Amino acid sequence: MEQRIVILGAGESGIGAAMLAQKQGFAVFVSDFGVIAPKYKEALEGLNIPFEEEQHTAELILNATEVIKSPGIPEKAAIIKELKALGIPVISEIEFAKRYTTAKTICITGSNGKTTTTMLTYEILKNAGLNVGLAGNIGHSFAAQVATANFDWYVLEISSFMLDDMYDFKADIAVLLNITPDHLDRYDYKMENYAASKMRIAQNQTASDYFIYCADDQETLTALNNTSIDAVQYPFSIYKEVENGGYLANNDLHININPLNPFTMSITELALQGKHNIYNSMASGIVAKVLDIRNLTIRESMRDMKNIEHRLENVAKINGVEYINDSKATNVNSTWYALESMSTKVVLILGGVDKGNDYTMLKDLMKDKVKAIVCLGKNNKLIHKAFENDVDIIVNTFSMEEAVKVSYHLAKKGDTVLLSPACASFDLFKNYEDRGNQFKIAVKEL
Repeated sequence: MEQRIVILGAGESGIGAAMLAQKQGFAVFVSDFGVIAPKYKEALEGLNIPFEEEQHTAELILNATEVIKSPGIPEKAAIIKELKALGIPVISEIEFAKRYTTAKTICITGSNGKTTTTMLTYEILKNAGLNVGLAGNIGHSFAAQVATANFDWYVLEISSFMLDDMYDFKADIAVLLNITPDHLDRYDYKMENYAASKMRIAQNQTASDYFIYCADDQETLTALNNTSIDAVQYPFSIYKEVENGGYLANNDLHININPLNPFTMSITELALQGKHNIYNSMASGIVAKVLDIRNLTIRESMRDMKNIEHRLENVAKINGVEYINDSKATNVNSTWYALESMSTKVVLILGGVDKGNDYTMLKDLMKDKVKAIVCLGKNNKLIHKAFENDVDIIVNTFSMEEAVKVSYHLAKKGDTVLLSPACASFDLFKNYEDRGNQFKIAVKEL
């Protein structure tokens, strides 16, 4: 009987999985509960892969040998429950693609900083002349690249949702940047469930693999106590000296996993500034040293790295006011990092779909740095309640154009207008990219 692969979700990862499954000789069917974007529909039609949209037809799905699901579909979805009840395996695109490549994988996860660290690691490897691909939560689908390219290495940005559907997958080098409250709605509002999901980055690792983690992150240390790790461990810290790993001393970043050839670089030379980026740079630097990449290549890559769109991205300076797009800050911790890196007074654009946020950790930074909050979202009650005693001005707005105009009037020369919402974007925008792009358009129209 022909093996049948059903793919749920026709986004970047779904189309890539469909391409690879077809190449491997499976019968393939793609089903999306929403509308499929025109470019993905064209790709499926070009490959003669049958698909449906705006529905999940049970009789076309429940006869699958195996199902590959989009990370965005929760376990609680009715179709997933039906598949599980029938004992049909449900896996991620990353799990599926890894079966068909001998390439080594560097897998980077964490609540914050993973896109920056993934990009920086990829740039270092590429600049060192390695034959390397970039995939996961970023760039082109991993499965599509396995189907069409031939890389020796992949740098993969991995979310907890992907990890939940990964079973036999093994990372050759795993990086865990931090574990902070995010997406708790998908984990029964239990931090330990979310932490356990993040620790899956180290599953199946052996003594010849590497696990790189932040020794300053309490949740990571707690999770490590409950997990047995077989890989070689390299911690990094900005508060204490680390014997094997990375640390900060006298404003110099040190990586000492090879005592004969340590790496040192002044943090003033880093292209990516701010405390959070010292962590991201350390993690990338340890990966590079594990691969024995030359110090000069690492230093040049870290010095020349361009910031990522929607992550503390400088948009413009108007009348002495900086406008910064940090739309990718979809959780409270990301906004904490953004505020922590500010050296001016801030007019903060905050709000959106609240995923069960606890704003307590922002209170001190709000008192110190934020002169006004401009709420952007359909429901701002929690923000008012959290900060009414810390910030003098809190204003409600209902479109990006309005939020930017109000911020423009509130900011004085020398201030920063920061879009760092701490919330998901789905109430007023398609996604965080759309939110960030609308911010940039509104700023340019001032």
